[in-house]
Amino acid sequence: MKKSELFFSAIQVPVDFLMIVLAAVTAFAVRNVPQVIQLKPKLYTFSFDAYMKIVLIVAPVFILIYAIEGLYDIRATRKILRETLHIFMATSIGLMVVIVAIFLKREWFSSRFIILAAWGFAAMYVIIARYLLQLIQKWLLRSRGIGVHRVLLIGKNSKMDAISWILRKKKNLGYKIIDEIETAHLKVIKAIKEERGIDEIILCEPSVTDDEQEKLIDYCAIHNITYKYIPTTLQTSRFEIGLLNGEPIIEVRNTPLDGWGRIAKRTFDIIFSSVGIILTSPILLLTAIAVKLDSAGPIIYKNERVGNDGKRFFVYKFRYMKWDCCVTKENGNLEKALELEKSLIAEQSVRKGPLYKIKDDPRKTRVGRFIEKYSIDELPQFFNVLFGSMSMVGPRPHQKREVEKYMDYHRRLLTIKPGVTGMAQVSGRSDLDFEDEYRLDVYYIENWSLLMDIVICLKTVGTLFKKRRNL
Repeated sequence: MKKSELFFSAIQVPVDFLMIVLAAVTAFAVRNVPQVIQLKPKLYTFSFDAYMKIVLIVAPVFILIYAIEGLYDIRATRKILRETLHIFMATSIGLMVVIVAIFLKREWFSSRFIILAAWGFAAMYVIIARYLLQLIQKWLLRSRGIGVHRVLLIGKNSKMDAISWILRKKKNLGYKIIDEIETAHLKVIKAIKEERGIDEIILCEPSVTDDEQEKLIDYCAIHNITYKYIPTTLQTSRFEIGLLNGEPIIEVRNTPLDGWGRIAKRTFDIIFSSVGIILTSPILLLTAIAVKLDSAGPIIYKNERVGNDGKRFFVYKFRYMKWDCCVTKENGNLEKALELEKSLIAEQSVRKGPLYKIKDDPRKTRVGRFIEKYSIDELPQFFNVLFGSMSMVGPRPHQKREVEKYMDYHRRLLTIKPGVTGMAQVSGRSDLDFEDEYRLDVYYIENWSLLMDIVICLKTVGTLFKKRRNL
């Protein structure tokens, strides 16, 4: 463990404590400015000294709750969005504890305003303080190399290539690759450690024997080296252990999206899509007018896609192509449109595998180029989600001719509803091959949770109106 990580982890405790106390003081001060918040008259009065005694008792309780919720992780590369959610949840738990305590000991004080205001200020102050600390920590990581983890990669395959690319590309992850070797020979590893030092080892080589791996684990334990490995597909599966006629039996669960999981996801979809429609209604209206005035043809383009269990449905999008170029049965020039699209795919597609992506597509209208560049054309898919043909999060739906090019194992993507957004869309890369996109979607299917859906949707909101690559 790096000294800088220990330092920043340790300093978070007093900083959080100060932020909680500051939040309580702010709430007390705001309550005493009635002309600002219109609190007249006050039903309860109490001295600041008595109030601070209570605050100094309550603040350590919040610190304990933060610790239980895992908010004192030592790594420098925590995700600020995930941490923000955890801070909000932990602070809310602290609020519940305070409310129960005041209910049992009413003589403390009974100001509902102070309780709620202190909760809001505490969450805000702690989030801001931690964000600033992370900025400092990551600045030291990038510019000075303080806290960087020297990592050795073992294995030569596509999975390890992807890991190597990510670690080299994203400096904020805090890794420096010191070497990449094919096999786990201890002599080679010892030489690398003596020459350049090793903080972590990541193994992704199925051919390494159990004996070699056991020796490597022992070596890492003795020399205080973090050991990680990328598991096989079976090792990452979800298991459920039961008995059959007295014999233990293991069932591989394909996805948590069964039973209550499916109910929770559908409820989330209805709520999120309804809110999305309401919030984007001005944009929907303006875009509809712009599409109608720009070119002849319908405003909404219904594109047939394949959904879960191979069912076909129509994806709603704002039309961004000239109507006579749209591949749909409603187009009277369908045959010409198909021929044009096939020639463009053959000459200008920039994607590998069963999917295509046409660079500099000449079929786009003026308005179409703009709304497609900023993903505005996708907004009508909120209605797909509301009506139940799609989910907010899931694998992207593909056309029938694309699905026909799937390998058999690719059909796992059809086991759940397709999504408006997904793991691939928020992965930070816009040039994913189909196989990489498939692996991310399978990870989502196997590890789904409602929190994961919320995080992906929030990340998507942040990138929704960013320009796409010029395709």
